Amino acid sequence: MSTADGRMWTARLRNRATGAFPPDQLLPDRQPAYVASWIYVFGVATLAALLIVLASGGILALEGPQWYHGSPEGRFVNSLHLWSVELFFFTMVIHLWGKFFMAAWRGRRAMTWITGAVAFLGSIGTAFTGYLVQSNFDSQWISTQAKDGLNSVGVGAWFNVLNYGQMLLFHVVLFPLALGLLVIWHVLLVRRRGVVPPFEVGPAQPAPAAATEPATTAGAKPTTEEVAS
Repeated sequence: MSTADGRMWTARLRNRATGAFPPDQLLPDRQPAYVASWIYVFGVATLAALLIVLASGGILALEGPQWYHGSPEGRFVNSLHLWSVELFFFTMVIHLWGKFFMAAWRGRRAMTWITGAVAFLGSIGTAFTGYLVQSNFDSQWISTQAKDGLNSVGVGAWFNVLNYGQMLLFHVVLFPLALGLLVIWHVLLVRRRGVVPPFEVGPAQPAPAAATEPATTAGAKPTTEEVAS
């Protein structure tokens, strides 16, 4: 590459990208032995459940409420969307708490932990708006109950849970986009920093010596101190 080409913004961007995320880190051939743990299986299961959520949600958005409430195929996809969300939260909570007790922020991995935790909070908002756009009695009841609570904390002016159009756009556009970017960022940080190793086991401490009673001379009468002890 010539000097003139190296000053181009595309070349600078490409060099920074390959420097930050080398191909052997993005798609490694081998992983450390401690990666073979169930806690990482739950992390991969969370990603798999998220893909099913996005795919089934896209089909629901294309077909509309009349289809997923009034046809057998639509109800099946609607149920698939719901139970994939349930699986997503179940595996994500286990992965999140497991990494918390493993102190996954060690070794310059604080941002990896932060992006995962923020993604969990964002998924709560995404699921909440999903319940609001079900177009049934449950969504009406949830929205009316949540209205007063959101107004009490001062966010009801721009987060109007009774506005179906606003909640629908939040659920199918804004929140999934933000959640997807956080998940991609989280996975890229895992690839860049690597998986956090387990805690090092310190050297074993010797057991304290047992206290021994003073031996008495054979045939000798024990003293007053020995009897008292």
